[in-house]
Amino acid sequence: MAIAAQEIEDLIRAEFPNAKIVITDLAGDGNHYAAEVEDESFRGKNRVQQQRAVYAALKGRMDGPSGALHALALTTRAPQ
Repeated sequence: MAIAAQEIEDLIRAEFPNAKIVITDLAGDGNHYAAEVEDESFRGKNRVQQQRAVYAALKGRMDGPSGALHALALTTRAPQ
């Protein structure tokens, strides 16, 4: 079950409306993506906290073998 890059961005944007978000389909199969998310709310949080917040925004799309999203290489940061 594939997921569109726009759907991933929309889910993340719903939680981080002012974020700079770049989604890249790594394999062209709709299942393996990279996401870069830059948001002020990440300031003062460590990388694990930042990434947990983004995964939570995906609302279960990566949960288990029936999840719509198989792999997401995630880079998060606060603006410089």
